[in-house]
Amino acid sequence: MTFASFGDFLAMGHHALYVWSAYGLCLLAVVVNVAVPVLARRRYLQEEARRLRREKPL
Repeated sequence: MTFASFGDFLAMGHHALYVWSAYGLCLLAVVVNVAVPVLARRRYLQEEARRLRREKPL
């Protein structure tokens, strides 16, 4: 499919709302699937560091 202008590309043949919302939801899903494990790992490491400090013999 070819478009006459960049504006036509953004309009996606009058299906822009569906197309761009689908892209947005997919991007959101990818970001969440990357961010959740990263944040969980960070939280786990912080909790382990806290636990080790607590259990450290004087």
